[in-house]
Amino acid sequence: MKDYDAIIVGSGVGGGVVARRLSEKGARVLMLERGDFVPRETDNWSVDAVFFRKKYKAKDTWFDKRGKPFDPGMYYNVGGSTKFYGGAMFRLRERDFEAIEHRRGVSPAWPYRYGDLAPYYDQAERIFRVHGDDRFDRTSPRGAAPFPYAAVRSEPAVEKMAESFRSHGLSPSSLPLAVNSGAAGSCILCNTCDGFPCKIAQKNDAETCGVEPALKTGRVDLMTRAFARRLLLTPDGKRISRIEIEHAGERKQLSAPLFVVSCNAVNSAALLLRSADSAAVAGVANRSGVVGRHYMVHNQTALMALSHRINETVFQKTLAINDWYFGDEAFRWPMGQMQMLGKLQGGMLTANVPYLPRALGDRMARHGMDWIGLSEDLPDPDNRVTIVDGQIKLAVTLNNLDGHRELVRRMKKALRGAGYPIVVTKSLVKHATGHQCGTVRMGDDPGSSALDPYCRAWDQQNLFVVDASFFPSSAAVNPALTIAAQALRAADHILATDLA
Repeated sequence: MKDYDAIIVGSGVGGGVVARRLSEKGARVLMLERGDFVPRETDNWSVDAVFFRKKYKAKDTWFDKRGKPFDPGMYYNVGGSTKFYGGAMFRLRERDFEAIEHRRGVSPAWPYRYGDLAPYYDQAERIFRVHGDDRFDRTSPRGAAPFPYAAVRSEPAVEKMAESFRSHGLSPSSLPLAVNSGAAGSCILCNTCDGFPCKIAQKNDAETCGVEPALKTGRVDLMTRAFARRLLLTPDGKRISRIEIEHAGERKQLSAPLFVVSCNAVNSAALLLRSADSAAVAGVANRSGVVGRHYMVHNQTALMALSHRINETVFQKTLAINDWYFGDEAFRWPMGQMQMLGKLQGGMLTANVPYLPRALGDRMARHGMDWIGLSEDLPDPDNRVTIVDGQIKLAVTLNNLDGHRELVRRMKKALRGAGYPIVVTKSLVKHATGHQCGTVRMGDDPGSSALDPYCRAWDQQNLFVVDASFFPSSAAVNPALTIAAQALRAADHILATDLA
């Protein structure tokens, strides 16, 4: 086996960006990915393949708080879940890094402020070639650098709706998108972006923007279909000595001076918990007892606004509304964000609502304008990942729903005012795993956090955990850009302190 400076477990946003930064600065890296590459093929853009046959989803079974099995809808492949995301790349708002009072509790402060992450947000937006324009976003962080590329323009039906919102006092703004539109590349702005892999590789995901550039350095090896079973400790428990994996039908042990775990919030916590031994009886990095706890996933509701008009929009995901993000005089607590979804197609509706007749779903899709509401859920220690008889158990009780319900109520009113008399809603919180975060939280205090502000484990100095599990709070925007920014910040810290 080659000598590596670091082993990275997982090839999503966190792992991919860390691998790129380390290798571009001269480090030798081994990446482990439990899945394989998503092939570029006709089925990438097939509703039947993606939503009915679930061709690209993992065959995982987890258990809920009552012990009932469910399909978590995981993707295990090079690039992680970003192969199927909609490309929305938001910065957390400045106040999101501070303690914020909600109707049902307090969202805790992060161990640093927005200004500490701002230069890395700038870099992450360039790496993912983000298109945007935040001039009309009332909550946009002050002093943010201009987006690398101009915003994707809204099609006529969407722009007409935006004009109606403005006439009623709202401030719809551009949705920041990681796609190679216009001068950035050859994105065709199709209706198979949100939820589909990109057949022509013009969606900027963790594979195209992290893993591929890392591999091109010649200093990164990628081992696919390699499942990380556990981390092995030195006898004193203060360092990771090796990682045990399953690969090509065998169990193998690999070693390096440094380990970076980036498996996603649930699976990173599960790996640390599976690695318990006599030197770490509660699990690796878990002297504080917080590993697996404080699982967050956002309160989420999809809205389909219907009118008699046929919606001929193809690329629909271009607008966001943040007017209610932190509340207002009528409701002084945070409510969250509204953003457009990619254009729903009839088969997609039928796949997710089994009792909906296909013909009716197709008709609704033709007439629908599609949105999603995201609100912050609070970090509850009892919302947690555990390992029971070797299986993942995810116990979740919803919280902080008052603001979310108010957000949905207001959006329904705004859509009706824009000429959509019927608004159908669907809660997306049951067994939700999209936007998962918070299970290996970072902080200033080793007694109440697993990681320091650079994502280094307090307990094992050669271990970093860099994915959304480090989030102390969930805020109310997509986590991908913040993961990327923190991955750059953590990688620079590693280069300065561990690999100097």
